Amino acid sequence: MAFTKLSVQTFGVGKGTPATSTPETDIWAVFRALRDTRSLFGLRPGHVQTLQAMLSFLKPGHGDTVFASNDEICRRVGGIDERTLRRHIDRFVELGFMKRHDSPNRKRYRVKSSEGQSISYGLSLAPLLARAGELLATAQAMENARRDRVFLRKQILTKLAQIDETDPENELTHQVRRVLRRKLSIAEYRALLGELEAQCKQMSTAVDAPETMKLPANDGQTVRHHSKSKKEQKDLESGTNSETLPLQTLTSVCDQATSFATNTLRNWHDVESHARTLAPMMGIHESTFEKAARKIGSQKASCAIFIILQMSNRIRDFGAYFHSITLGRRETDFNPSLLLERLSRSGAATG
Repeated sequence: MAFTKLSVQTFGVGKGTPATSTPETDIWAVFRALRDTRSLFGLRPGHVQTLQAMLSFLKPGHGDTVFASNDEICRRVGGIDERTLRRHIDRFVELGFMKRHDSPNRKRYRVKSSEGQSISYGLSLAPLLARAGELLATAQAMENARRDRVFLRKQILTKLAQIDETDPENELTHQVRRVLRRKLSIAEYRALLGELEAQCKQMSTAVDAPETMKLPANDGQTVRHHSKSKKEQKDLESGTNSETLPLQTLTSVCDQATSFATNTLRNWHDVESHARTLAPMMGIHESTFEKAARKIGSQKASCAIFIILQMSNRIRDFGAYFHSITLGRRETDFNPSLLLERLSRSGAATG
């Protein structure tokens, strides 16, 4: 019967220890690394359980060869049949993680000479230990990639929440959420994040938009509503629809917006043109204004600009409010006439 030729280890005579010592490898750290990277090698959970059982037969200081019989290994695995065990061992041998050292009678044992030389017959796990560095590095790389994917996913979810707050019906967010149902690569996550960041930038809904708005100082600008209640701020989100939009009332009540006009606002064309000029200064992207104008009409969208600026001391984010009352869920409740009437009464009371 043919059997594998073995290398002979030389031990110190009478000492039972190797003549040369090397740093001991943590066999269980290597096992965990292979367990975590098993998908790369086509290993199933059953293979990992078999390897774990085989490693449990190794004793510290007694080498890296398993001498247990197949029956013993099968029992320790949990009662698998010997045919399955042989397939698992064949797979480890094929992958280069294990080597068979067969004796002439297929028994597993170790023999020593009087001079300290030793020959081991059994299942050697030396190849697994020899690849410890490779396995540990691969496991670390996989863990780093997993953490990066989690981090990028959290960034994407944060951006989605920001966009939803301003534009709940945004089509891009719906598309991204559909894509997130799949398992993505790091490159795919980064591409999605880039798209969302570009969308956020385009929407221009930064919280500090009102603070960055540059408006000229004018002694004629009088803040008439320092004592207004929170109820008026909520007026942007409630009310009943109106059939007509009062131009003269708009320009007189919303004196904040009117004061920035270089010419007298004589008609709706002048008002709309002025509103388009004010919108970018208020952090409202021109494309958002155009969408609002198409949906609710340019006159109503212009009224929203004037009213929001008039109530600027109580609105934290101009862009978010504008979107909410013109394109968002509160669009049907936005009533310029009712709001102007309330602002007019409030201004008269505090004037």
